[in-house]
Amino acid sequence: MGDSRRTLKKNMKILITGAAGNLGSILSRYIGNHEKDLKLILMQHRKEIANDIKNNTGVQVKSADLSKPDTLYDCLDGADIIVHFAGVLFKANPEKFLHETNTHYFKNLVSVAKDKQIKKVILISFPHVEGPTSRKQPASGRLDGRPVSMHAKTRLEEEVHLFNEIEKPISLRVGMVYGNGILMVDAAKWFAKRRILGVWKERTEIHLISKTDFCSSVVAAIRNENSKGIYHVGDEGNDTLQSFLDAACGIWRCRKPWQMPLWLIYLAAGTFELLSKVFGTKTPLTKDFIDIGRVSYYGDTSRFRSELLPELKHRNFNDGIEEMKM
Repeated sequence: MGDSRRTLKKNMKILITGAAGNLGSILSRYIGNHEKDLKLILMQHRKEIANDIKNNTGVQVKSADLSKPDTLYDCLDGADIIVHFAGVLFKANPEKFLHETNTHYFKNLVSVAKDKQIKKVILISFPHVEGPTSRKQPASGRLDGRPVSMHAKTRLEEEVHLFNEIEKPISLRVGMVYGNGILMVDAAKWFAKRRILGVWKERTEIHLISKTDFCSSVVAAIRNENSKGIYHVGDEGNDTLQSFLDAACGIWRCRKPWQMPLWLIYLAAGTFELLSKVFGTKTPLTKDFIDIGRVSYYGDTSRFRSELLPELKHRNFNDGIEEMKM
């Protein structure tokens, strides 16, 4: 690999947005426990950072609001690299707010990062931004894709803006992260335990990555001084959404998911969204989740494996089953 994997100097300060959220908290905990030379600045808004994370040595918690650029200057002060997770997921009618909470808020962050002369920003993205892909025709790192869901469309807008504005932009297009404590996996488990987990009949290819390998991938992108561009993060497995849920239900000792007609799943999502809107609560399912979930996706990981993480801890889901039990 040579010079392409040259590591950065120690004691760099890493700012993580969305550190109180699901993947953000998992990464923050991982770095705090295993990467002691990396110092963390964790952005906190409404939801507080977990005590076990913020009490780690070398962790600072700073309050800021991505919708208010003036609050970001103090938060970004001293940061060398930004890892961006923050976003809104479990809320009704995402098409009405994602352009604001994804694209506009990210532009605020990038603007202040430039003012602070922060050269490296890592955006956590996903292969869906290229539209439907597969093992035969994998996502290749394009910025001119035609995504289907609003989540993917707005994330692509973020990517384009990042690559136009930042000197060392990185998009980690991460496949489906699996493991105990992953929000979407835990939601599927909740439904499965109540015998109401359903999935459509049409085969949907997915690209998996274990929780541990996901964290290692982000750390590798942080540490590699020369990392830049788009990396597809995934394992070597050959999985579908249906096969993953079948296997997961076996681990949870639940019946396999019901195969449901698509209209029924959309009806359920619409009902959840309506209840969320009426009662002001989070929703575990939206129609846009179904839109993005129906898209087959697989990324070309050759660059990721050569420059960031040559060896995975779990090469496929069978290797990583322990992650579902921890």
